[in-house]
Amino acid sequence: MSVFGMVSAVAGFVKVRYLVDKAIIDNIIFRSHYRITSAILFLCCIIVTANNLIGDPIQCINDGGVPGHVINTYCWITYTFTLPHEQNKPVGTHVAHPGLGNENQEKMYHSYYQWVPFFLFFQGILFYIPHWVWKNWEEGKVRMITDGMRGCLVGAKEERSHRQSRLVQYLIETLHMHNTYAFGYFICEGLNFVNVLFNIFFTDKFLGGTFLQYGSDVISFSNMDQENRTDPMVRIFPRVTKCTFHKFGPSGSIQKHDALCVLALNILNEKIYIFLWFWFILLAVLSGLALVYSAAVVLLPNTREFILRRRFRFGTPDAVETIVRKTQVGDFLLLHLLGQNMNLMVFGEILDEFVRRLNFGSNSNLPSAPSTLEMSPIYPEIEKYGKETET
Repeated sequence: MSVFGMVSAVAGFVKVRYLVDKAIIDNIIFRSHYRITSAILFLCCIIVTANNLIGDPIQCINDGGVPGHVINTYCWITYTFTLPHEQNKPVGTHVAHPGLGNENQEKMYHSYYQWVPFFLFFQGILFYIPHWVWKNWEEGKVRMITDGMRGCLVGAKEERSHRQSRLVQYLIETLHMHNTYAFGYFICEGLNFVNVLFNIFFTDKFLGGTFLQYGSDVISFSNMDQENRTDPMVRIFPRVTKCTFHKFGPSGSIQKHDALCVLALNILNEKIYIFLWFWFILLAVLSGLALVYSAAVVLLPNTREFILRRRFRFGTPDAVETIVRKTQVGDFLLLHLLGQNMNLMVFGEILDEFVRRLNFGSNSNLPSAPSTLEMSPIYPEIEKYGKETET
């Protein structure tokens, strides 16, 4: 399969669908974890395994005592090394390449390049797990109760009004019963934040403790004088390394063969990891802000009032105060998710009716709350939605 064919298979992670086709059950930062970040990591995994981009990932030269394909394979499946004390010396006068020289000193071994594709794939799975947990916890509730009301205004007004009335009645009769639902959402938001921090330190460990300062070192490098600077990308992802091969000679003595190996794959690795450094830092900051926002929603009623007035442009101060005072966190989260899936005018009508029933009760010429069986004609695929697994 060509690299473009494999990339198209990953493109499904970044889908654009009409709002009516898919319910929104999280926020944009949450989706950045399992859609954008997972897709980026899987795409990088494909790129580093596509030999047609760079040719052979390693090519070694030696004194001719070992066939080329043998030394290439050996150095790839074992390790290569560089010499840290030779990194900052002038190339061409003191060293042939950065990090190469006399071996009678400390060595830095490199074998991570064998594991980069597997590591990136594993990270992509890690970023998808919180969404998978939340999707199974949520069980299609938002999609089920907003069926026929998501997106633009469609259908007959009478039918839409009937659906809205039944939705409001559902909200009234399940009032204060959604706190476990909200607990699952906030737990998964916390998992997103913990996961991105874990991946930053996990990557740092994988690269031998060089990832945490990688981005800042690259920025500093770009501001240095051209003649005196040392590229940190070459230090962490060396393009030329050394490899030692031992074999028995004709008389049975052990012979040592030195080889210089060109790691073409590191041209891709250095670009991938500098991008991931900036992306992980940005994602960690945004995820932290999302947690602060969620904490404010839970702890500060004024935040809920602000969301209703500014985000959903709803109602009078008295109506907003009624919703905040008479609902709990789980109820508000469900309302917030409903608002993300509906036209603002439709959602405003639902909130108006919801406030009226909160103030005057639900027994004044109002239909009773629909049972699961009664909701079936309106939501003909309720059982399917409840069990359906979405990406």
